[in-house]
Amino acid sequence: MLAAGVGGQGERLAGQRRKMAVESRVTQEEIKKEPEKPIDREKTCPLLLRVFTTNNGRHHRMDEFSRGNVPSSELQIYTWMDATLKELTSLVKEVYPEARKKGTHFNFAIVFTDLKRPGYRVKEIGSTMSGRKGTDDSMTLQSQKFQIGDYLDIAITPPNRAPPPSGRMRPY
Repeated sequence: MLAAGVGGQGERLAGQRRKMAVESRVTQEEIKKEPEKPIDREKTCPLLLRVFTTNNGRHHRMDEFSRGNVPSSELQIYTWMDATLKELTSLVKEVYPEARKKGTHFNFAIVFTDLKRPGYRVKEIGSTMSGRKGTDDSMTLQSQKFQIGDYLDIAITPPNRAPPPSGRMRPY
């Protein structure tokens, strides 16, 4: 607004800014339309995925990730951005035998740094179930905008407890 009174320069600058913003949006839309590129796991270095689990059916509270702290239930997995939720479920089941029981429910969320205010935010991305096929099984980290440095929080619900409501699972 400082340049608004200087012989039309302000209008010209504002027009240039508007033009740049429109160009920027178009580029973002084009990026969203691009299909996921397959990852060659033989040639691509895996990333370290820091996974935090609970066995009470609820995700960790965001304050548990504050000031450099993380929950104690950390599981470190080397994987790729094209890892599916079903693939991650089987890796978790290798470490936690009690999660292998048929009917165990896994609810996945990405925990990421909030750029607008201090702290973390959580975004639920999908769920899987031991012994059943579901619509989220083939969902990938990449498709959910996971970024290296984000955490994965998995709320595990044993089969003997009421799983969170979800009509997305179907038997084999």
